[in-house]
Amino acid sequence: MNKEPNFFVHESSVVDDGALVGEGSKVWHFSHVSVGARIGKSVILGQNCFVGSRAVIGDRCKIQNNVSVYSGVVLAEDVFCGPSVVFTNVINPRAFIERKDEFRVTNVGRGTTIGANATIICGVDIGQYALIGAGSVVSRNVPDFALVLGVPSRQVGWVDKHGNRLNLPLTGNASVDHGNFGGSYKLVGDRLIHSSHEAD
Repeated sequence: MNKEPNFFVHESSVVDDGALVGEGSKVWHFSHVSVGARIGKSVILGQNCFVGSRAVIGDRCKIQNNVSVYSGVVLAEDVFCGPSVVFTNVINPRAFIERKDEFRVTNVGRGTTIGANATIICGVDIGQYALIGAGSVVSRNVPDFALVLGVPSRQVGWVDKHGNRLNLPLTGNASVDHGNFGGSYKLVGDRLIHSSHEAD
């Protein structure tokens, strides 16, 4: 186990030797962090979580109960995963075929929220500050600031950095200004650009 003394591991949990856990992080009941996993600073792993050997969890992420972050999943800083979020890492698994050399990388951008019971199919890129609704099944890339819902998921709108829905069309040319609260957002085609009036 990482010799850094400045993180907490509940007595019922296991952090393997060779796992890296950052300062101020907390690993709660019945969780397992595998050798080779990398967890940043001030991360919270809830009850009954698993972190695979090549998984990466950025600083200040919050992983709620019953979430497995498998090898090949990369979470940037400040990602929130609701209870029982499901990640995958093989697109066509078979119990009788070993496919550990076929793991597909899944990237989740900074500040994104993934709602409870959502399923993220491996190999997708989810942009920064996106919001994935509870129970959604994500099988394709998600843009920055996108609000995504459904099975299979589809984009239904845009959100700001704070998770509030923006009054903007899905595509076109438009903008909205939050003034000193969150900056301004400019829609260019199918891409939303944020310009902050405050320090991040």
